[in-house]
Amino acid sequence: MRPLIELAQLDDGALGEVQVHVEGHEQSLILHRRGDAVQAWINVCPHAGRRLDWAPGQFLKSSEGHLVCAVHGAAFGLGDGVCVAGPCRGDALRPVAVKVRDGKVWLAAAG
Repeated sequence: MRPLIELAQLDDGALGEVQVHVEGHEQSLILHRRGDAVQAWINVCPHAGRRLDWAPGQFLKSSEGHLVCAVHGAAFGLGDGVCVAGPCRGDALRPVAVKVRDGKVWLAAAG
């Protein structure tokens, strides 16, 4: 199994996107780096089922530090993926477990 991305390819605080097989389907994942840790979510807004990026791998971040859906403006907390403003307030992005090992980001299920 290959790593999703090298940690060095994602700046601290940045958002990125990778394609991966999750539960038998090709999925776009949003990655968010915080220091040496990375969080991941399926790149689908719970409001309308569309991708959150405005162009592949290009995400909007509010001045408050929230991830913003490019389609309807829903704002998601980067700590927990919960929608804090917009049409899906209270819903959350679907998390995907990842881990950082040897300077690379892996799906947590990967050996």
